[in-house]
Amino acid sequence: MSDRFLVSGGNRLVGEVVVGGAKNSVLKLMAAALLAEGTSVITNCPDILDVPLMAEVLRGLGCEVELEGDEARITTPAQPKYQADFAAVRQFRASVCVLGPLVARCRKAVVALPGGDAIGSRPLDMHQTGLRLLGAHSTIEHGCVVAEADALHGNAIRLAFPSVGATENILMAAVLANGETTIDNAAREPEIVDLCNMLVQMGARISGAGTSTLTITGVSRLEPTTHRVIGDRIVAATWGIAAAMTRGDVRVRGINPKHLSLVLDKLRSAGAEVTPEVDGFRVVQHDRPRAVNFATLPYPGFPTDLQPMAIGLAAVADGTSMITENVFEARFRFVEEMIRLGADARTDGHHAVVRGVEELSSAPVWSSDIRAGAGLVLAGLCADGVTEVHDVYHIDRGYPRFVEIIEELGGVIERVNSES
Repeated sequence: MSDRFLVSGGNRLVGEVVVGGAKNSVLKLMAAALLAEGTSVITNCPDILDVPLMAEVLRGLGCEVELEGDEARITTPAQPKYQADFAAVRQFRASVCVLGPLVARCRKAVVALPGGDAIGSRPLDMHQTGLRLLGAHSTIEHGCVVAEADALHGNAIRLAFPSVGATENILMAAVLANGETTIDNAAREPEIVDLCNMLVQMGARISGAGTSTLTITGVSRLEPTTHRVIGDRIVAATWGIAAAMTRGDVRVRGINPKHLSLVLDKLRSAGAEVTPEVDGFRVVQHDRPRAVNFATLPYPGFPTDLQPMAIGLAAVADGTSMITENVFEARFRFVEEMIRLGADARTDGHHAVVRGVEELSSAPVWSSDIRAGAGLVLAGLCADGVTEVHDVYHIDRGYPRFVEIIEELGGVIERVNSES
C-alpha cells in the first residue's frame, strides 16, 4: 500500500522554487556511463525515486554506483554484464535505455520489458528496428528484449514517430558503430540535446542535436566524463501552472525558460503575467484563469507530460477548453479522477472538453502515473475541503520534495502513512 496526501484547498501559492535536474534526462545520462570504462560523474541529479532505481539496474550490470547529495558516481567495468535484472527493470520505463549502450559495449543485451506509468501503449518496435538497421538481431524472448550483433555498422534510419526513447537507444548504439549513422525524424527534446552533449564530452562525434536529423560518426572508444544535468522543465512548468490555478505568484529557477516557450505562452493566454528570467521565470495570476485550448505534440509542441496540469487549469478556468492528446492514448484516464473532484469534463477519443467551474470539490482520488498524481494535487489545492490523493509513490518518482515545496509556497498538504 502507498502513502497518501491530504490536500486542503483555498490557499494561493506564493514564493520561489529552485528546480533540480531533469528526470527525463538523468536516467539516460546514467545509462550513457555504460559506454565508457572508468568513472563518470553526473551532477545536479534530482532527489527522486527513479535515480536509486536506475543505480540498482547499473549495479546489476556490474557497475559501482555511489549516490551522494545531487551527485552520481558511476564506475563502469571493462566488461559490463549484458543482462538487466527483471526485478529492477520492471519498476520504471526509462530502464530500457540501457539497451543501446549494452549492444554497443557488449554486442549483446537482454533487457526485461520495462514497467512504469500506465499512460498507454509504448511498444519497443522502433528501438528494435533501429538496432536491426545497425546490424543487430533483435527479438522478444521470455518477456525480454534480446539483441545481439557481431558488429554494428552505421546506417540511414528514419523513425516513424519522433520517439524520445528510440532516438536515445539508437543514438547510444550508433556512437560506437562503424561508419556514419543518420537518424531522421529524431526527437528534438532538450533532454536529447543534454544526452548528446554528454556523449560529445565522452568523445562521440554527433551533429544536429536539437534538430530532426542527427548524424553520428562512430568512434572506437569513449572516455568517462563529468556532466551536469539540465533543469527539469516539466517540474518547472508544473509549479508555473500551479501558480495560475491558485491565483498565486511563483518564481521558478533552475531551468532554461526557452525550453518552455509554448507553455509560458499558454499561461499568458490564460491571463497570467509571465516574466522570463535568466535561469527561470515568474508567473503571477491575479484573477480566475481564462480558458485555453491545448494540443500535446512532441517537442517543441506542448508536452504530453503536462496534459494533466492543463486539464487541471481548464477545470477552474472561466470558459470551455479543448484538450487534444496526440502522444499517449490512455492519458485521459486521469479525467475520471478529475470528475470525482467536480470537474465538468467529457472525453471522446483523443479529445477532452472541459467547462471550467468556480471551485472544485474535495474527494478521494487515485493517481495512475507521475503527472496525473501531480495534476490531482494541484486540483486539490483549488477544491473545498480536504482531498485525499492515493498511490502517491508515482509522484515521488518524478517530483523532489513535493510536499515540502507546496508547504513552503503556502499550500496545505500532509503525507499520511498508508497504515494510518
